[in-house]
Amino acid sequence: MKRVRLFYPLSLAALSVAVFGFFVSGCIDPIPAASDEDVFSPVPPPLEEVAQLLSSLQMDVPHLEEVHDAVSSSSGNGYDEEYTMSDLFTVPGSGVGDDLLPSKSAPVYQNPLSELIRDYLYSSVAATKSSDGVADVSDDEFVQNYINSLMSSDIQIYWPFSSEWDGKTMPVITFDPEDDTSVNVGYRASVGENGEIVVDTVIVDEAFASENPVWVVNRNNDDKYLSLEMLRNLGPGTIVGGGEVVVMPGKAKVSPAARTTYLRTLLIKDFTMKRNYDSWFAGASEFFVKCGAVEDFTASTEAELQLYSPSVTDFMIVVKRKQVGLPQPFNAVLVSDWTDQLDNCAFMIVEDDGGTTTSWKCNAIVRIASKGYGIEIDLPFRTRDDIVWRGALSSRYFEENNNVTGHFGDVDITFEIVNTSGV
Repeated sequence: MKRVRLFYPLSLAALSVAVFGFFVSGCIDPIPAASDEDVFSPVPPPLEEVAQLLSSLQMDVPHLEEVHDAVSSSSGNGYDEEYTMSDLFTVPGSGVGDDLLPSKSAPVYQNPLSELIRDYLYSSVAATKSSDGVADVSDDEFVQNYINSLMSSDIQIYWPFSSEWDGKTMPVITFDPEDDTSVNVGYRASVGENGEIVVDTVIVDEAFASENPVWVVNRNNDDKYLSLEMLRNLGPGTIVGGGEVVVMPGKAKVSPAARTTYLRTLLIKDFTMKRNYDSWFAGASEFFVKCGAVEDFTASTEAELQLYSPSVTDFMIVVKRKQVGLPQPFNAVLVSDWTDQLDNCAFMIVEDDGGTTTSWKCNAIVRIASKGYGIEIDLPFRTRDDIVWRGALSSRYFEENNNVTGHFGDVDITFEIVNTSGV
């Protein structure tokens, strides 16, 4: 164990050169628009620096409760146990997805964590500025630009096993080394004899984090998507999932006599992740489930076939690391009206790792007068994604394996066909 004293972030000075070299020359807007790629965005600090900064704060239990409120809310919205820097400075205590739920109000804190960070930056700004020759920049500009660099980044606090927190123990703060290692240095703060913050460095791995509160400073990679829970919370009219627009089927009503006497709905009953895909520092695994089919199909001629377009169901499932090997109930609809004429659907599972968007061109097969026709479907994914499984699933497979768990690579899925009486 190594004992060190931290009075300001070790690389704050280096960051100020990168940020303020542009600032004093008038090249940036202090608060750039996130959607405007032509506006310079402040250079975000390294993850290690943010971890050191957080460990240097004199936090009390209410500050820990703020972070716990946020990560719990994110988890309840179907995301990982995460608190983004953007939310920390704009809506303290709010989780990912809260901004889309108008009925959910943000908590109120007398002294939020953002104020601790701001005060700490002011207390160390004079020494940092003088060491870099940027004394002509005001303290307000210096501090605000640093905060802007955090807010405009994808940096966040990830709190694994947050549900096990005892409500009082201070966290060890570490960061994602962004490689394949499973251990890293962590910072544990205490108050020294003279009132200064003294930080012990400890070695942190996943086993340590499962027994002690640990904050991991890492990068967010799921808040731009709508989770399955968010889709449900936002109501049945929502047609956006997994970052892609769901293509709804054609609504033409042809050959009503060909309709079966039962409405059959295909859904995923439960979903089991058999292994974790990423380093524990990176958090949960984000799976995208994509199904392409033709709903409510009752065409009796090739001409009527042209009236139909495929439906693509696309949603995200976040599986936390502690849930590996445990079936997660979902009851998510894949095809709302699976008719007798639909022979198979295209199905794909990917684990998100980023990259540029591409697609898998495939077919769903429908049958008219005992003859099969393929309807082309594009299922989008990204180039660095891990393809867990993709292929065609037949109507016969679903019928003979109804409520039976199937194995799809490193994921187990139980499909269910629900028959509802109707016309």
